[in-house]
Amino acid sequence: MTKKNSLLGVIVLHIVVITGALITMVPIAFMIYASFKKTTEIFTYPAWRPPANWNFDSYVSLIQGWAFEWWYLNSVGYAAIVTVFVLFFCSLAGFAFSKYKFVGKNFLFVTLIASTMIPFQLILIPLFVQMSQYGWHNSIYSMVVPWVAPALGIFLMRQFILAVPTELVEAARMEGASEFRIYWQIVLPLIRPGLLTLGILTFLGSWNSFIWPLLVLRGEKVITLPIGLAQMSSSVAGAKAVPYSEMMAAATLISIPIIVLFLLLQRYFIAGLTIGSVKD
Repeated sequence: MTKKNSLLGVIVLHIVVITGALITMVPIAFMIYASFKKTTEIFTYPAWRPPANWNFDSYVSLIQGWAFEWWYLNSVGYAAIVTVFVLFFCSLAGFAFSKYKFVGKNFLFVTLIASTMIPFQLILIPLFVQMSQYGWHNSIYSMVVPWVAPALGIFLMRQFILAVPTELVEAARMEGASEFRIYWQIVLPLIRPGLLTLGILTFLGSWNSFIWPLLVLRGEKVITLPIGLAQMSSSVAGAKAVPYSEMMAAATLISIPIIVLFLLLQRYFIAGLTIGSVKD
């Protein structure tokens, strides 16, 4: 009886998961198919039906009519730079919080974690004013500097580095290794799943960021993809109305690379979350 109940539970779980996956895939399929349809064909039933004729005009118009390649390069550049800095500074801070003893360590760490409860909207305007006073408005500095050491990233790195045996670090010190060498050549290789996890989260967050780039970036060739898509989706962008198929083409080009990236790295991402949740 127990085996039958267990088998029934597995079957029900698979049905629920498959149903949820199909429901999730419907809007993605609509987005992709709509990008290859004419505007009059988009709203035919069913919406997720493949196009009768695969039409690439929307993609051609998107590239020719907008600075889409600049938006893409800006998004990739900003996200990549932020990710590199976050991985470096957060892992360095996590190393300090996990393997060092210093006055005020616990208080500082608790304060750091408590800061995550402050809504971003609360510091949005003061942060914008600060960037303007520094003269960083509409520059790469305003897109990178405020985000290089997030509290959540430091917390994650600390949890991963706590799993690194302290004896290993002490042995390296006795052999004469410098603190940075211990961090770079011993600690980092052992927390690779954690680095991948934080890297994916950071890249996705930076890629999808909307409110902050909307405040600090001006000019068609410096904005990011979410801002460009928002401009396109308005009823009138400049002097021209934007066809729905063209907006769907832009949304497809924005979404597909991130989906592919996550699918390729999901094993490491899940493994990283699992390892980071366990402390010896």
